[in-house]
Amino acid sequence: MASNHKPSAARPVSRGGIGLTGRPPSGVRPPSGNIRVATGMPPGTARPGSRSGPIGTGGVLSSQIKVADRPVTQQGLSGMKTGMKGPQRQILDKSYYLGLLRSKISELTTEINKLQKEIEMYNQENSVYLSYEKRAETLAVEIKEFQGQLADYNMLVDKLNTNTEMEEVMNDYNMLKAQNDRETQSMDIIFTERQAKEKQIRSVEEEIEQEKQAADGIIKNMSPEKQVKYMEMKTTNEKLLQELDTLQQELDSLNMKKESLEAEIAHSQVKQEAVLLHEKLYELESHRDQMIAEDKSMGSPMEERERLLKQVKEDNQEIASMERQLTDIREKINQFNEEIRQLDMDLEEHQAFIETFEETKNQELERKAQLEAHIVALLEHCSRNINRMKQISSITNQELKMMQDDLNFKSTEMQKSQSTARNLTSDSQRLQLDLQKMELLESKMTEEQHSLKSKIKQMTTDLETYNDLPALKSSGEEKKKKLHQERTVLLTRRNAFKKLMEKLNVEYEALKTQLQENETHSQLTNLERKWQHHEQNNFVMKEFIATKSQESDYRPIMKNVTKQIAEYNKTIVEALRSMSRT
Repeated sequence: MASNHKPSAARPVSRGGIGLTGRPPSGVRPPSGNIRVATGMPPGTARPGSRSGPIGTGGVLSSQIKVADRPVTQQGLSGMKTGMKGPQRQILDKSYYLGLLRSKISELTTEINKLQKEIEMYNQENSVYLSYEKRAETLAVEIKEFQGQLADYNMLVDKLNTNTEMEEVMNDYNMLKAQNDRETQSMDIIFTERQAKEKQIRSVEEEIEQEKQAADGIIKNMSPEKQVKYMEMKTTNEKLLQELDTLQQELDSLNMKKESLEAEIAHSQVKQEAVLLHEKLYELESHRDQMIAEDKSMGSPMEERERLLKQVKEDNQEIASMERQLTDIREKINQFNEEIRQLDMDLEEHQAFIETFEETKNQELERKAQLEAHIVALLEHCSRNINRMKQISSITNQELKMMQDDLNFKSTEMQKSQSTARNLTSDSQRLQLDLQKMELLESKMTEEQHSLKSKIKQMTTDLETYNDLPALKSSGEEKKKKLHQERTVLLTRRNAFKKLMEKLNVEYEALKTQLQENETHSQLTNLERKWQHHEQNNFVMKEFIATKSQESDYRPIMKNVTKQIAEYNKTIVEALRSMSRT
């Protein structure tokens, strides 16, 4: 605390007064080297420079202090100034702290004033920067336009210098125009597609809003109990979504941790070997637990005997149930046989109809052909009669009536023949449809017949197997013998695996102790930790350097400024030239 005190600002004289009788200033170092001020002295020997009395000579203070050696303070002439190296103040009273607070307050006020000035300057610069930015945007647009004009003029100059003909220029112009037209068309297509997409988005958004409104209306129309239930379900849904997000974040962090651990394991061979040993140990432990569970499940001979008796009873019950199923299956087979006989009868009837169908069809077709020929003959006769009527110049009334009657009779006959022809066509179409249906039915019936035959074969084989009860019992006994043999083999294997597990556990413990006692392993782990720490520090430093280099990169700003200065100088020179010309 005493070292922060400024040497130039000495403490003012205390209330003892101005002169030599008061205490010396605290900022002055005593003349002696290692003098300790006596604090707990008796009344006769007061501390130096205090109000209680003169300077004492007892105790540690062996050197006498002369008044002439005291430097002149701020109230007098300037005297000798000593160095400010040691403890500047021995007593830190209230006035010292007040002076320190005043100095800090003055420093804070100056700093606040500086910051306020900087804020004002920044606001001014910001307003100026905005105006400059607007001006720069307008100037950039003008520069682009002038650059385009300059490129056009340069192209014209090149064409003139190279003595190109007007046809080539026109060809280039037409090519560029066609390219521009294609680009404008593509732009129009893109714009229309964008508008269509925006309309689709708006329609989808409107539909979503309508759905939301409909959902809100449904919720409002609900009963209060359902509304409360809906709100509870909504809150639970939100909670579950939050939990899902947190769990997803945890899963991502665990995946990252897993990847980092896998990377660490991939780098170190010792860790890979340790992981392999852990995997082997886990497999062996799981196998051991399985064998122990099997051993526990195995009971005494009496329990095994009871279990086998229960199994025999269950097998007998299953055999009885299978016999019942066999009787049911036989009944179903009889039913299926009756259905097959009925279907065979139906098939025979349909086959007889199909066999006679061709004959009836041919007969009807012949009848149809005859009627058509008769109709044609009648039409020819009518046409001949009409021609005769035209040829006859004078016809009597009786002949006319006879001809009219004949005509009416023939027209009625013709209508009847047409109706019969229509009926025959409809009958032929109906018969063709019936024929198609019958063909489909025949294919279905054949398929059903094949499936039923296969089912009958399977059922007969099942019946043969289930009728042979001694064979089933013998197969059950053989299966039981095989299971007993497998049990004995597995018991021997279990004992062997137990011994192997014990041996591997001993080896694992020995390897574990060797690794723990090995100095190189501990050094490697420590070095890996240090290496990871250094890598992290290196990465942080690289990022810091990159950010600072980007922040302190002045080259693009310098280029932009030089470019703007050159452009401004060019515009000023051009303006001066134009002024001088005018």
